[in-house]
Amino acid sequence: MSLDPFMIFHLLFISIAILAGSLAAVAGFGIGSLLTPVLAYQIGTKLAIAAISIPHFIGTALRCWLLRKNIDRKILLSFGITSALGGLTGALIHNLIKNPALTLIFGIILILSALVGLFKLNERFQFKGAIAFIAGAVSGGLGGLVGNQGGIRSAALLGFRLNKTAFVATATAIGLMVDIARMPVYFYSELNELIKIKYWILIATAGVLAGTCFGTAYLKHIQEQLFKRIVCIAILILGIWMLFQKQI
Repeated sequence: MSLDPFMIFHLLFISIAILAGSLAAVAGFGIGSLLTPVLAYQIGTKLAIAAISIPHFIGTALRCWLLRKNIDRKILLSFGITSALGGLTGALIHNLIKNPALTLIFGIILILSALVGLFKLNERFQFKGAIAFIAGAVSGGLGGLVGNQGGIRSAALLGFRLNKTAFVATATAIGLMVDIARMPVYFYSELNELIKIKYWILIATAGVLAGTCFGTAYLKHIQEQLFKRIVCIAILILGIWMLFQKQI
């Protein structure tokens, strides 16, 4: 007895949604990175990006609420604001300049950032003052250019000496700022199409919320050094995936 291909995809999608929510609760990113390419297989990349922005926003909002007491407001108001502005600027430029080489460069940057973290080279420096503003703008701009801000944002946040909960909480708050800014654009341009695929959006949202609750509860049990390795490995995998995307 063979399984229905649609049912297989359905089970795969909900499983990845749960995994994405869990990963985002631990590493500060992962919902868009994991879910968008999967849903794009079914409905196309452009619509998938708009569709996943909804569960991304809902999951990020829940995570932000659960971790609200741990947000580093100083970093949020420096790195966070310039990161959000840089992300929007990069996204606008992306619509005008769609160069495949950007994805290759982005992947290399992520891989190098992950290796720096894994070998603890980032412990020799720390983002302070004006550098925090510049790091936010650059990381946000790069993420906006290739449509994937979470990974590069977490990579940049490794330059701040944050404990695991503050790291995830602050990354989440910044991500929520970006979501609030970008979602009206998606609704304006894709509302009718989004209504047609509300089933997939609901499935993704349910999975992301389940994963968010699990991941947030699990975060407190992870040791600090192990947490940093998990973040770096997640960034490394995303970087390799970006290089792989360049080749297909």
